[in-house]
Amino acid sequence: MAKTLRTLGDYTVKTGDGSSGLNSVILDSRYTRIKGDLIVDGDQTQLNTSTLSIEDPFIEVIRNNSGIILDGGIYINRGTAGDNAVMYWDESSDRFRFATTTDSASTSPLTGTTLAPIEVGEPVSGSSAATRNWVENQISSGSFGLSVSASVGGSVSISSGTTIEYVSGDSNQTISTDGSSPIITFDLNENLTGIHSITNSSTNSNLTLSANSNGSVVIDDVLTFSNAASDPAGTPTTTKIYHKAVGGGDTGIYFKNPNDTVGELISKSKATALAIALG
Repeated sequence: MAKTLRTLGDYTVKTGDGSSGLNSVILDSRYTRIKGDLIVDGDQTQLNTSTLSIEDPFIEVIRNNSGIILDGGIYINRGTAGDNAVMYWDESSDRFRFATTTDSASTSPLTGTTLAPIEVGEPVSGSSAATRNWVENQISSGSFGLSVSASVGGSVSISSGTTIEYVSGDSNQTISTDGSSPIITFDLNENLTGIHSITNSSTNSNLTLSANSNGSVVIDDVLTFSNAASDPAGTPTTTKIYHKAVGGGDTGIYFKNPNDTVGELISKSKATALAIALG
């Protein structure tokens, strides 16, 4: 038989010393429904249920925060599997974090945290989180550019064994090294324009221009030689061409062959004069 208890004022059920005591009020029924609002003024609300279903569109945490720096979110108890997990708003850095923590669920702000990896689906809009797979596909397909730069005094490092597969750009592209790392070869797959200077900053190191297979290194304009103070050191497999003071050949262009023989190239007018003189 259903029963209704009606009072004209507040109705209090108190066991023992109330909230400061050790006694409980137990409602033993299949369903317990509260028609009005439920306000809990204790220190802890514990639900021993297997499923929690909430109709509200939002769950508010840290409801009475008055401006104090507190972190808030969802705390996941992992038992003996490892440190507990948190998905929370980090108030000190204004960002969301997914992490594991050694702090308790009552600790805020959190201090003992380690960022945890997260997995997301492929992005569908410009504001979507990008996966590593999506970024690599976009770079390899040329869908967008990737800029790597360092601040003044900083450096961009490429680890040993790394392969740079493709570098391209227009005449404003700049590629440089500081000369202290192993040689890196860039295949631009296009002609270089707007180049004013190519310098090897390593002391006593060669600067090599090499054509592929049976091709040649072609110079389509004036080739200028700086004056050499002395003859260069010879090498057993190459002939070196250089400039120094004009001698009997009237050119100032000298060679040094693999036999360490030094000679000056003779000008056309000097050659003609010698031919006439020698009959």
